[in-house]
Amino acid sequence: MKQFLFFLLALCIFSGTASAQFDLNAPVPVDPEVRTGVLDNGMTYYIRHNQEPKERASFYIIQNVGGILEDDSQDGLAHFLEHMAFNGTKHFPGKGVISSLEKHGIAFGRNINAYTAQDETVYNISNVPVAPNGLMDTCLLILHDWSNYLLLEEEEIDAERGVISEEWRTRRDAGFRTRNQMMPALLNNSKYGERDVIGELDVIKGFEYDELRRFYHDWYRTDLQAIAVVGDFDADEMEKKVIELFSKIPAVDNPKERYEVMVEPKAETTFKLALDKENPQSSVALYVRHQAEAAADKNHNTLKTNYMRSLIKSMISTRINELLQKGNPPFINGSVGFSDYPRTVSLMSINATAKENEEAKAFEAILTEVERVKRYGFTEGELERMKAQMQMGYENYYKQRDKISHDSYCKEIASLYLENVPMPGIEYEFKFAQAIIPAITTEELKAYFNSMYTQENRVIIVTGPEKEGVKHLNKAEALAIVEKVENNAAITAYVDEAVSSSLVEELPVEGKVVSERALPEFDAFEWTLNNNTKVVYRYANYNKNQVALSSYSKGGSSLYDVADLPSASMASDFIPAFGIGNYDAVALQKALTGKNAKVGFDISGLSESISGSSRTQDFETMMQLAYLHFEQPRFDEEAYNALMARYMAYVANMGDNPKKIMQDSISQIRSNYHERNLIFGTEYLEKVSFDRMEEIYKERISNAADFTFFIVGDIEKEVAKEMAAKYLGAISSNDERENWRDNNVNGPEGVTKKTIPVKLSEPKATVQIYYNGDLDYTPENRIGLSFISAVLRLRYTESIREKEGGTYGVGVNASTSHYPQSEGTVAIQFDCDPDRANDLIPLVYAEIDKLIKSGATIEDLDKTRKNILKSRAESKEQNNYWMSNIRSYYVNGINMTLAENYEDVVEGMSPKDIKKLAKKFFKKADKIEVVFVPAED
Repeated sequence: MKQFLFFLLALCIFSGTASAQFDLNAPVPVDPEVRTGVLDNGMTYYIRHNQEPKERASFYIIQNVGGILEDDSQDGLAHFLEHMAFNGTKHFPGKGVISSLEKHGIAFGRNINAYTAQDETVYNISNVPVAPNGLMDTCLLILHDWSNYLLLEEEEIDAERGVISEEWRTRRDAGFRTRNQMMPALLNNSKYGERDVIGELDVIKGFEYDELRRFYHDWYRTDLQAIAVVGDFDADEMEKKVIELFSKIPAVDNPKERYEVMVEPKAETTFKLALDKENPQSSVALYVRHQAEAAADKNHNTLKTNYMRSLIKSMISTRINELLQKGNPPFINGSVGFSDYPRTVSLMSINATAKENEEAKAFEAILTEVERVKRYGFTEGELERMKAQMQMGYENYYKQRDKISHDSYCKEIASLYLENVPMPGIEYEFKFAQAIIPAITTEELKAYFNSMYTQENRVIIVTGPEKEGVKHLNKAEALAIVEKVENNAAITAYVDEAVSSSLVEELPVEGKVVSERALPEFDAFEWTLNNNTKVVYRYANYNKNQVALSSYSKGGSSLYDVADLPSASMASDFIPAFGIGNYDAVALQKALTGKNAKVGFDISGLSESISGSSRTQDFETMMQLAYLHFEQPRFDEEAYNALMARYMAYVANMGDNPKKIMQDSISQIRSNYHERNLIFGTEYLEKVSFDRMEEIYKERISNAADFTFFIVGDIEKEVAKEMAAKYLGAISSNDERENWRDNNVNGPEGVTKKTIPVKLSEPKATVQIYYNGDLDYTPENRIGLSFISAVLRLRYTESIREKEGGTYGVGVNASTSHYPQSEGTVAIQFDCDPDRANDLIPLVYAEIDKLIKSGATIEDLDKTRKNILKSRAESKEQNNYWMSNIRSYYVNGINMTLAENYEDVVEGMSPKDIKKLAKKFFKKADKIEVVFVPAED
């Protein structure tokens, strides 16, 4: 006891001393590894050397410009301008930006992208190979052109109108429409509340060319731009290149003021009811609006405030989760949090997703938890646990500092430039966190919480379905609930119950390794344990201080009749809410305080598995959790009933959701309406049985000898061997071995075409096309089908998106499966104007016919080849590369780490190979074409 008290005293002294090292009111220094400067023309630059991923670099241009700066006649043109940056620049006319990069394996969408927001526009070229001579210079020149040399040709502008019109159409869902209703109320009818970034369709289709050019000239200028380049290069050389190239761009004469839009305060509470016919859920939210901290005022206190916000959010979340575990939960989900959006606003948000016609109950319940914090704050036990979790997170991040990606740094730089968000570097912030977090008190947190939960600038927003029989809160009722809770004298302080942290008291047997086999092709080892369990281990420290666990056992839900499928499939959703061993879910979270270890399970169609992850020092805890999942699973009927009530409420209005209707229709058609293909909804949940779920779980997650376990990560062999033997070797086993059962769930044969009307608020057609056919599970076929899908994406981007302006994008995905039959699937999907669907669908088939007749062009093949090889090289620097490949080898019998099964196949892929595979697959594959169209009223 004396030692423990001494430790606490020492910790307090250390925390006080460490805190004194930092002046909280002082500015935060910028990461010393970042080179930064401001050119004579006002442009800022940031350069940083980094090695994740190796031999790669990322290039960003960050514009302190967004939709909020548009005139009324320019509504949506900031976003339109972003698109035009890929449609012709001084040095890269036409589609030159994209084509120049894609031939080096830098894919549009994945590696080349941009976004526009209210206050900012950011372009990126990510994970560029540094080796090709002149490629980094090309990327710099593209950023240079984006800054000041867009061509903005009238033909290209007109072509892009169609693309953006289709993006506008694609985004018009219930969430978007609801947001447009609520934002004016939330942001007090300011310009932020009235505008959305994509703009209005009449402007997109009809603006004058000079309006776009005027916005470009007014706002895309050097004093509002920053260049960020991070990667595996010589920083001295890169800095010289940036200074030389970007200094040549002239500054704009007499620049317009880069103004900020303020949201005016409002003393009385605003109320808004925002309904939509397609919204499946009701929710009630109370927002408290504050003026955000000015960029110039951000300092060390900003970092501390972020810690405090995170602690508060986590502790309230834990309380809410506890509330949801028992009885009849008052809401489906609830949350309390803080955010800074838009730039000039700081929001406290209190939200509850309500059961149908129970918005009042949900609102009162979530406000009661807020009032409990307001009056009594948090307990010392709660705070210490959350501090431990937060410090553990920083420690793990610090140990992983060599794996921080180029793009992560670039995004930090963007926040630094745009809003002066502190970026001191992980070493500095780790030390700061070590000093500050332990010293944060419950009194500070309560004071901060109450400073945010004020009476002024409140906004209550009720959202939900516009549907007969569903009643929503009105303003008077909502305000009455607020008053009722604030005057409720019966609200008591939260009681925090302490728990033991010992997960496994005693093991029934002492497990041991009885044989070891080397796997030189993977630099791994296979151990057989005393209970005949197989464990495969490989050391990998690409991701330091991380260890992963996976497993595989044949069987899954395939072994059960139709009546049992809901109970089997929902087990992985319900059972984690029951806890494990002697701990319910709430107690388990407390018992794992300060540890980073988690284990879950899955029962899929053909198999079951236990998987998990941990820090190196928490590896034993992960092994204990794996053991408990087999030997001491927990089944809590009260928690089951509580979660089932929430699920039932969640699905109540899903049947009216167009996306759900489409998803279910496709699922049924693709399975040829097989009885085992059940639709998720109320009837499905009614078939779930608590007792049967328990029986199925114990049947599937049992008999360790029927499982093969895989351990990959930063854990020494002898430690992994000892812990695996101790815990996995103690799991019960027998001589029975199972296999999956083929229930012959197959799609329709031949060609299936359907047009399905769906009630939609916005006119839109959704086209979905599927090819499914026999295909041997070989490296050549698997990689070849990946080539085909990638080439089709390139072709459809050019023909359907760019040339026709028919859609925002065509999704193409290819997959292969080994069991129960070896087959391949190619799925193609896009949204479009209903009047154009019949014109665009033939273009899909035309590109497939070209592959069958001629194969792919050399240019498209080379783009795809380089992108695949680039991604492969990057993936090899991750622990998961070895986990997925070793596991796949045991399941499918093919070692995909061998060059002969991957790199050699990719390098050798020819137009003739694509032609041969396309002909073999598409000619014999079954085809499904479904077009969802707006239903007539």
